[in-house]
Amino acid sequence: MNRLHIPSFLLAGLLLAGCSNTPATPAIERQVLLQSSASWDGSPYTAYPAGRPELTLLKLRIPANTTLDWHTHPMPNVAYILSGELTVEAKASGQVHLLKPGQTLAEMVDRAHRGTTGASPVELIVFYAGSPGIPLSEQP
Repeated sequence: MNRLHIPSFLLAGLLLAGCSNTPATPAIERQVLLQSSASWDGSPYTAYPAGRPELTLLKLRIPANTTLDWHTHPMPNVAYILSGELTVEAKASGQVHLLKPGQTLAEMVDRAHRGTTGASPVELIVFYAGSPGIPLSEQP
């Protein structure tokens, strides 16, 4: 008499596959908010700072009707606007860009710029990709 021989691990797997009562893993939603190799004014990023990486994530709140001082960033960074409206301005070119809630900004590196808030405060999240000991921003 010929018997069909099914290995026990295969038989167990086949039985369990049809009897699983665990829920399926929910689908993960993915939305790319910003992916860029250049800042908002079109200037390409050339390199990260030398040294060991140090990541910084800040939540900032800028009061209404505030104009920040001209400043630069020595490293790539990005911002996400949570609330309010922020107008950013490039010092050299005078180019401006208005940001509203849910919008993102690839910041300028080593180029003077500033931001101005509107009639309400601005809350934003800013992510910096730097190195230990390097300031997040500098006055030119």
